[in-house]
Amino acid sequence: MAATLSTPSARGAKHAEQDRPRGLFRRRAGDHDKAGPVAYVLLAIAAVVSLFPLYWTFVAASNTGERVAQSPPPMVPGGELWTNITTAWDQADMGKALLNSTIVAGCVSLSTVLFSTLAGFAFAKLRFRGRNALLTLVVATMTIPPQLSVIPLYRIVTKLEWGNQLQSVILPSLVAAFGVFFMRQFLSEALPFELIEAARVDGANSLRIIWHVVFPIARPAMAVLGMLVFVQSWNDFFWPFVVLTQQNPTVQVALSAIGGGSGHDINQAVIMTGALVGTLPLLLIFAVLGKHIVGGITSGAVKS
Repeated sequence: MAATLSTPSARGAKHAEQDRPRGLFRRRAGDHDKAGPVAYVLLAIAAVVSLFPLYWTFVAASNTGERVAQSPPPMVPGGELWTNITTAWDQADMGKALLNSTIVAGCVSLSTVLFSTLAGFAFAKLRFRGRNALLTLVVATMTIPPQLSVIPLYRIVTKLEWGNQLQSVILPSLVAAFGVFFMRQFLSEALPFELIEAARVDGANSLRIIWHVVFPIARPAMAVLGMLVFVQSWNDFFWPFVVLTQQNPTVQVALSAIGGGSGHDINQAVIMTGALVGTLPLLLIFAVLGKHIVGGITSGAVKS
């Protein structure tokens, strides 16, 4: 009787062939780097859903207020964009508002990134008494609603006679607990102790270590944090509305003055035009720096 024998390697190859996915789910070598049609469809749907609010803001800004108030609302752009921009510019000092928002958001972003990186490095890599308790206290401050600090902060601003001045918006936001925690978590993983010890053996003091070691490694997280803080500061409304007036507004404060009327008399098209004008600088910044920010995130992920 003839018998068919197979070697262990042949049996292993046969089992591997049987276990391999078939049909639509079958992969070939190198296929794990390619996105399938389902991924492209899902990404297209996500892109359309994400961009639709911005598109409809442009549609509303380019139509009349009466047309925007109709049901169903318009879904195609009209020809009233320039007229609405002129009206919004006349009803509020949008030029000064854009300049003030740029100053406030820029100063807050730079200071938050700098102080959060230094504090995050201290909490992540330096040994000192009470470090964990102090970090817990910093994180706990994130649970306090910002509305609770409005009255004491307003009394301080009034005593300093900083009402209707930009420093009353900038100084209370120079550092954020979220930024400290964010940078601490990033540096805990991305910055090894051996690199700091090697720099100290080479004779570097703390300032040189921060400048030549910490900042280059923390650059991806600093870019992401700076972008997040800039957007948050640009869109902040509550505290600027309390301490600033229409004579020296930020963009969000200026938007509260345009549209005119009350109730159903409000011109929603002009309000949408102001919102569109206030959003354009953010889109421009992301268009210019978005590639570097995404690249920074990717490089940080590879390092970790």
